[in-house]
Amino acid sequence: MAPVGPGPGPLLDADELYRFYRNGEEEVLALRGVSLSVAAGEVVAVVGPSGSGKSTLLGCLAGLDEPAGGTVRILGQRMNARTEAERAALRARHVGILFQSENLFTHLTVAQNVALVQRLAGKQSNGPGEVLESVGLSTRARAYPSQLSGGETSRAGLAVALANEPELLLADEPTGELDSEAGLRLVQLLRRQADSGCGILIVTHSPDAVAAADRVVFLADGRVQEPPRKEAS
Repeated sequence: MAPVGPGPGPLLDADELYRFYRNGEEEVLALRGVSLSVAAGEVVAVVGPSGSGKSTLLGCLAGLDEPAGGTVRILGQRMNARTEAERAALRARHVGILFQSENLFTHLTVAQNVALVQRLAGKQSNGPGEVLESVGLSTRARAYPSQLSGGETSRAGLAVALANEPELLLADEPTGELDSEAGLRLVQLLRRQADSGCGILIVTHSPDAVAAADRVVFLADGRVQEPPRKEAS
């Protein structure tokens, strides 16, 4: 699979995604024809109630889950309907993933976590230092995850997500376990990354993340819908 660079189209293009699950004899429709895109330098927030399909959607976009129908393209290359090794290679070159937790290996220091991703991505880099400086963690490079505060842990997770210099960043509730101050700081870091050209999709309930987004996609019952309107008082 030959590497590609950003072209004139969107970094992420998802078309008519469907995802089905079996719950006993019942078929659950998690995604029902979801289409969306993310351009370079754009922040897209995906919002909706619990059970609306947001995390399932992110898994399909990242190639961690396989949709039952539809296509996902990253920089013009198809992500779905490929082998797991091909999807992993495409992610390593072009996609960063930021989870609410689990971005860090607990037995490695912050710098070692970043260096590991850089080595797996196979990209030329100046080592972990530049990435850690960009998220304000230069002084915590030798710390282990258990030695970090909640806000530091979130920024270390972001450093890991950015370690492969991704064109596209996918974030799943990244502020969900943070207090308001730490959450706002993380959102500001994401906005700054987008301003440097990275396309970002955030699955979120955070008002700060929604306010920082260029577009908001409302998901309900596995479909993209118009957001609910507030009743006039």
